Amino acid sequence: MDPVGPGGEAVLDYAVYDAKRAGFGKVIFVLRREIEQDFRESFGRRLAKHINIDYAFQELDMVPAGRYVPLGRTKPWGTGHAVLCAAGALDRPFAVINADDLYGAESFRVLARFLTQSAPANPDLFAMVGFQLDRTLSEHGTVARGLCQVDAAGHLVSVEELTAIERRPGGVRNKQPDGNFRNLTGRETVSMNCWGFSMGLFDGLRRQFAEFLDHNEGSLKAEFYLPTTINSLIREGRARVQVLPTPCHWFGVTYREDRSAVVESIRAMIRAGEYPERLWS
Repeated sequence: MDPVGPGGEAVLDYAVYDAKRAGFGKVIFVLRREIEQDFRESFGRRLAKHINIDYAFQELDMVPAGRYVPLGRTKPWGTGHAVLCAAGALDRPFAVINADDLYGAESFRVLARFLTQSAPANPDLFAMVGFQLDRTLSEHGTVARGLCQVDAAGHLVSVEELTAIERRPGGVRNKQPDGNFRNLTGRETVSMNCWGFSMGLFDGLRRQFAEFLDHNEGSLKAEFYLPTTINSLIREGRARVQVLPTPCHWFGVTYREDRSAVVESIRAMIRAGEYPERLWS
């Protein structure tokens, strides 16, 4: 909810604005019930004047029949579960993003082209917008990124989670769990949770979630991550994922100090004519 635009806009406002002008006609917000009223007052009523919106709710007790929620668990089940919770509000190919990340207008345009041209005829073909690693880093500390292996045809082979990537003089490196460092070029492709899916996703997602619960139902912290699920579907031969390169820089507030850089980047894009001074005026 933190304002980053000159008219008090949050990062989410810019994401919705970019999606709308790329051709998306509806936005579904996946929320917890306890924040619904605050969200509607802060965003929902304003955005509903400009685009069709809907809500889906992610609750801990939304698990398959016969499963249970461990006593004492309060942590949500994760991003894969969040997408499952939105299934009832979907009836056509769709994109998935994090609500607090700024992906850039071109990222939404390439997703829109994929979802209108490729997805309808290929229910097992999905898409992931791939960012260049050095366009996603913070100047104020380490970040976690999904390092992508891509084949010669531009399809995703796997996503490897690196959890301590930092920019250093002369390059980029990740601190490995054993304490050693892995050097990177900065030109690698990474996932920032910007996906395009057909409705064919849900059969595999439901099956994977049930298997996840079989192994983790007693855990208070285990999460059902969307990238991990997509990795599994690729390995099983049940899905292909087209990587859509984007020239955009990703912006987000990983550290408190990142906010000023996001604010200045938005001002620069306004000066360049990429956004109006006031998004919704």
